Amino acid sequence: MTVGQHAAPAARPGGRWRRWRRARPFTAGLLIALGGVEMLVTLRAPLGVLLHVGPQGLAAYLVPAILVLCGVLLVATPQQRVFYALLSLLLGLVSWLTSNLGGFVIGMLLALVGGALAFAWTPDKQRAGSAAPVVAPPPPAPREPADDATEVIPLDRG
Repeated sequence: MTVGQHAAPAARPGGRWRRWRRARPFTAGLLIALGGVEMLVTLRAPLGVLLHVGPQGLAAYLVPAILVLCGVLLVATPQQRVFYALLSLLLGLVSWLTSNLGGFVIGMLLALVGGALAFAWTPDKQRAGSAAPVVAPPPPAPREPADDATEVIPLDRG
């Protein structure tokens, strides 16, 4: 290759993945889903002290399952992020009572941080593909000397 010839820059291998991930609250959905999975795992822990009977036993499985679903739906449909964020925050707090202290606090914290991130996330207003170049306005036309000499006298209507 000579000095005048340059190879075109190679496209980044994760370009499409990165654009897709940044177009939605991916990290928030991942944290919420991980929090739900962690709570489900702690429910299956072989600890005899933690016992769930009756309706509380159903809620112990239902809250983390809905958290996992919220995390997946948050990534799949970012337009509904406020609803999923609020639901995740509420279920994260409810998990303290229903799911072994929120999955020994770790799952609850993951769900709460993910819900806060989802609530704070905003979509990018300017897409990379539709970015139009900024064109500067034309400079103002030069003023004639007669324009400087004229004086505007306001009318008094009183």
